Amino acid sequence: MINVIAFIHVKEGQLSAFVEIFKSNIPLVLQERGCIEYVPTVDYPSGFPAQKLDGNVVTIIEKWESLADLQAHQASAHMLAYKEKVKDLVDHVVLKVLKAA
Repeated sequence: MINVIAFIHVKEGQLSAFVEIFKSNIPLVLQERGCIEYVPTVDYPSGFPAQKLDGNVVTIIEKWESLADLQAHQASAHMLAYKEKVKDLVDHVVLKVLKAA
């Protein structure tokens, strides 16, 4: 199994617009071969000293059966359309592709 943590840094004031577009794409992603989980999250204040809050970041938690499934996801027509829709809302993306240690 492949785990993905994507930190999507959106431009100031664009969080709601980004989340709306992102959520509209979720049903298509969940139908993809190998998709186990695909969830957008935002920071939740916990009071823990190690937590660094950022109101302009959407963290995507993904699980895929294989790297090939993840690669197919990235190249899918609905993901290419999604990326086009959000390109002016996103500042940058940091991606972590992980496997169990």
